Amino acid sequence: MAKRKLSTFERLRQGEPLNRQERRELQRRLESADPGLEIIHEDAAGIDVGQDSHHVAVPPGRDEHPIREFGCWTAALEEMAQWLLGCGIRTVVMQSTGVYWMAVHDVLQQHGLEVNVVDARGTKNVPGRKSDVQESEWLRKLHRYGLLRSCFLPQPEIHAVRTVWRLRIQHVRDAGRCIQHMHDALTEMNVQLHIALSDISGVSGQAIIRALLAGQRDPRALAALRDCRCQASEEEFVHSLQGNWKEDVLFALQQAVDAYDFYQGQIAKCDRQLQQYLSVLPSRPSGSTPAAAAPDGPGKKRRSRKKKHPVGNEPNFDVAAELERILGVNALGIDGLGVITIQTILAEVGPDLSAWKTERHWVSWLKLAPLRDVSGGRVLRHVRQKHTNRVGIAFRNAAQSLVRSDSYLGARYRYLNAKLGALKAVKAMARTLACLYYRLITKGQAWVDRGAAEFERRRQQREFISLERKARSLGMQLVPVA
Repeated sequence: MAKRKLSTFERLRQGEPLNRQERRELQRRLESADPGLEIIHEDAAGIDVGQDSHHVAVPPGRDEHPIREFGCWTAALEEMAQWLLGCGIRTVVMQSTGVYWMAVHDVLQQHGLEVNVVDARGTKNVPGRKSDVQESEWLRKLHRYGLLRSCFLPQPEIHAVRTVWRLRIQHVRDAGRCIQHMHDALTEMNVQLHIALSDISGVSGQAIIRALLAGQRDPRALAALRDCRCQASEEEFVHSLQGNWKEDVLFALQQAVDAYDFYQGQIAKCDRQLQQYLSVLPSRPSGSTPAAAAPDGPGKKRRSRKKKHPVGNEPNFDVAAELERILGVNALGIDGLGVITIQTILAEVGPDLSAWKTERHWVSWLKLAPLRDVSGGRVLRHVRQKHTNRVGIAFRNAAQSLVRSDSYLGARYRYLNAKLGALKAVKAMARTLACLYYRLITKGQAWVDRGAAEFERRRQQREFISLERKARSLGMQLVPVA
């Protein structure tokens, strides 16, 4: 009869030791040649985080078995923290593996240990590591010599805001999928409502769809439910609402509407919870940042902060007022940065940007700075990166909204789009918005928009200076046309 495989809990309860061959090999490596680097963290430990168990490595001589395996349950994590404190450990390093590191981070931090979370991409390309045991020891060794850079983690009071905001974003996406399902069901029945209405999730579209599900089939009665502000005529609505009614497709449409209502309810609950979490965040005095400038300028229309109704997917409370109270400045004065963008930035990094010493560090962390391979002063190639930074993606989306903006930033974006192309223009303008936001939060340098005409004037001035320089180098002189 085949031997039953033990679970992680049973294997750890039986105290099964580590592989002796692996232990001897690791001991030989530890006692081999000294790399000759300066020791930064003497009392350091490395943890390789897993789904079922975690391997922990401490310096040799601190315990009879310097590498141990602990389970993932809370009692095992408490035992891990006590063992690390007993070994004289003060700082711990682990990789950001999925969501499994979060529980380990919280328990160890509660016991007073300095926990450093590092990106796995910084150590994955090193050869010679074939098991979790070696991985934990390698992390400890790198951290001992200060060769690992910790990831940014926001303040603990921001964690709740981030969790609720990310959950709300997911609900908004799910509600968008329900709208797509409604569109597909209507198209399958040849109800071309999307031709008469640009958005079927609005008041008119939802009123017509729910009347259809209630049994109304008269196109003129359905067309009468439209809002008076709809641009399409009643005759166009009548022709668009004549369809081939199918019971199975109507059932699918009902399911999509029910799911849409459910997600709208979830979004409303997230808004109430988000308002509660934002209300307890400390206020930042308006005069805490020096040189605060007035947001108004020539050609600048002052943006109203208070609105009667939320626009688009904005929360259903005055989130702009809360953001201004928490940040101490009105970031809505920067063109392109809306309530959704600023709330995303606050939820991901918090109101304090002191973790980035300069705006260059800030845009590099956002993946908005160019990444080049340079050798001998020459640029060998430009490296393309995957955009996984949520704040960087928010700035990119904000940059794309400037395409029709009658402002200085809008004119600059259209100029870069024509000169560099869409992808490079979006990244360049996202970097500009990120720098403006950094200066506003850290130095109080408010953005004063000068209008699209001012950008065009400066662009023509730069071109004139360039042409004049080229003509002078060729021994010529520019002569204006009479």
